[in-house]
Amino acid sequence: MGNSINYIEQGGEVEIFKHAAANFLPVLIKGPTGCGKTRFVEAMAQRLNRPVYTIACHDDLTAADLVGRHLIGAEGTYWQDGPLTRAVREGAICYLDEVVEARKDTTVVLHPLADHRRILPLERTGELLQAHSDFMLVISYNPGYQNMLKGLKPSTRQRFVALSFDYPSKELETEIVCQEAGVEVELAQQLVLLAQALRRLKGHDLEEAASTRLLIYAAMMIKSGLPAKDACISCIAEPLTDEAETLGAICQLIDAHF
Repeated sequence: MGNSINYIEQGGEVEIFKHAAANFLPVLIKGPTGCGKTRFVEAMAQRLNRPVYTIACHDDLTAADLVGRHLIGAEGTYWQDGPLTRAVREGAICYLDEVVEARKDTTVVLHPLADHRRILPLERTGELLQAHSDFMLVISYNPGYQNMLKGLKPSTRQRFVALSFDYPSKELETEIVCQEAGVEVELAQQLVLLAQALRRLKGHDLEEAASTRLLIYAAMMIKSGLPAKDACISCIAEPLTDEAETLGAICQLIDAHF
């Protein structure tokens, strides 16, 4: 599975995930963008020694994209498994990132896999697949993006063991930035303090908070020689907003911290 994936635990999530896996239970991870949800799933797949199929959900994702479809080849038509079906057969973790972005008729496919049955009906082939004992279904979404049209139905939510993620504590986030970007503690602390100031703007001027991921990007650019303010503007300010006034306010905060 390649190099070991670093993951610094925030508070009990590793143990909960391991117990869910041991009991054949699906997991739902809630949390803001860039707080480490995907990294956590990849790290857990490595610890459990299981492959992981990650699917980025979107409006156009169909059930066939997940399950599979008939294709036409030189020999005629043949069936090709989708990533969900491959995970079910092989005993992998299937991770649906931002699941609320997928259409409702697509997520219904997950229901028989996410309860005691652990089956996947393949209507097109007439197969009724019993999930491999190592198969695990994991979904995630950002509650901050939820609206009435894109909520997760209670009938779906209540099939899952749920974990709530947030941005790490100041000390933990500093450690993560140091580890991921290979920078000194002082620089990581400055970036984390800037992020905390920006997170206080969320909901007022900013739709989304500054993520740990963006701090790591800025730290990497500074380490490679880009001036700190330039790195913060291109890696933190610009990705957060298109509004000139909000951008100006963020740049003032960057000036104050650097």
